[in-house]
Amino acid sequence: MSFSLLGLINTLSPKSRRSQRLARDLPYGSELRQRLDVYGPIGASAPVPMIVFVYGGSWSEGDRRDYEFAGRCLAALGYVVVVPDYRILPEAKYPDFLDDTAAAVQWAAANAHSFGGDQQRLALMGHSAGAYNAVMVSLDAGYGVQSLLSSVVGLSGPYDFYPYDVAITIRTFGTAADPLATQPVNLVTPSAPPMFLGTGDSDKLVYPRNTIALAGKLRGAGVAVEERHYPRFGHPQPLLELGSLLGGRSSLLRDVAGFLAKTLN
Repeated sequence: MSFSLLGLINTLSPKSRRSQRLARDLPYGSELRQRLDVYGPIGASAPVPMIVFVYGGSWSEGDRRDYEFAGRCLAALGYVVVVPDYRILPEAKYPDFLDDTAAAVQWAAANAHSFGGDQQRLALMGHSAGAYNAVMVSLDAGYGVQSLLSSVVGLSGPYDFYPYDVAITIRTFGTAADPLATQPVNLVTPSAPPMFLGTGDSDKLVYPRNTIALAGKLRGAGVAVEERHYPRFGHPQPLLELGSLLGGRSSLLRDVAGFLAKTLN
């Protein structure tokens, strides 16, 4: 799916009247793409839990403004939602996009009070490459955010793809000094936060085996995990269930909402 098409979908998707944009284009670092938008529920009377949502795009494209539909959808559930851009290829390289994801989480925790958020109840969520980013920084304690996270949601994410066998992963990870350390399945420990992992059973871009493998490793380590497979869904459909005009075709949003309510509330 091209991002021009995604931008059109975002424009045409109805935005919940229970949510609003709280801020736009705030810096969380000094680089041009280290900017974020913030959404929140209307009428919240007390600090509410927070979600940092990380979009996909093969680590080489994406624009946070095209994901307002997702931010507003999650905000309508009662959360303050932070949607960051992050550095991408070819200007950036591995692990710059992971550093940025971690920095956005740290920014969210540090600035929660400014937006009515509760830094003690913080989830990290992503789709596709964004799910990879989210899961990686939550598993690798070296990024400094594991202790900040109450839970993680990964949709259509690549978690077990070594040896690299497609152009995207070769280009993105081919120069990594330790290839095995780029794989989330190799970083699971009992300290990992609870996770929701969802995938489309017909995903031909990021095969469901990625979700199956990571969920199995998490269970083996004693980490709470909810694994969901959505029949006839390809790669973009789990994302589009988050409030787009093409959503509402599965239980995914309800499933994610239930998981977030359980782990954040």
